[in-house]
Amino acid sequence: MSTAAVFHSEWIKIRSVRSVIGSLIAVLLVTLVVTVLVFATVGRAEADNTGADPVFGAFYALNFGQVAAIGFGATAISSEYVNGALRISLAAVPHRTLLYGVKMALVGALALVVGLATSFSAFLVGQLFLGEYAIDLREPGALRATFGGGIYLALMALFAAGLAVLLRSAVAVLSLLIPFILIVSFVVGDIAGDAAQYLPDRAGQLVLQQNPEGSLGPWGGLAVTAAWAAAALLAGWWAVRRRDV
Repeated sequence: MSTAAVFHSEWIKIRSVRSVIGSLIAVLLVTLVVTVLVFATVGRAEADNTGADPVFGAFYALNFGQVAAIGFGATAISSEYVNGALRISLAAVPHRTLLYGVKMALVGALALVVGLATSFSAFLVGQLFLGEYAIDLREPGALRATFGGGIYLALMALFAAGLAVLLRSAVAVLSLLIPFILIVSFVVGDIAGDAAQYLPDRAGQLVLQQNPEGSLGPWGGLAVTAAWAAAALLAGWWAVRRRDV
């Protein structure tokens, strides 16, 4: 089977599984809903705080969108481990590296497209509620943060996808990553100090800050998140090649 045919078949699988396509759509919808609720209620009060980062604040809702991105990456892969679907996939595409590479490339591409749309939408919609406190994409760091936010969401989806191959379960991945990002990362951050900037979520979110502190910088932080995602993808590739179906 040609690479193009494998891409086509994997796309059909993704759009045919409701939980997968639903989690992808949720990345945008959840982020926009939270953006509207937060900025319509407390947006101006927060923007009036002295020392507040107007760029980082514009992407507050991405904290929730990333949960959906993780869900998309995990469910897109774990669906292969339900009812022997992976056996059927490998019967059609015996080349495991090709199947794995195409699936991950498609997950990453879809997450990037939706991630960029989400990041730009969150920024632009949020500013509609801020009146005189509103900023635009010409604000220093705003355009970089907007593109970086989309890339960050795609990397988190790929990170989850790689782990899903290792754990063979979306539930296991979600049970691991969501508490880590929402709770453990902050606790470790308070204890570990500067070392916490190398955690996948903290490093990646440096790109959302107007003037990020620490030694990594905005793109360096995103590179750290990319390294976490690459490690998970390599581990997943090893598992696909070595494990029995």
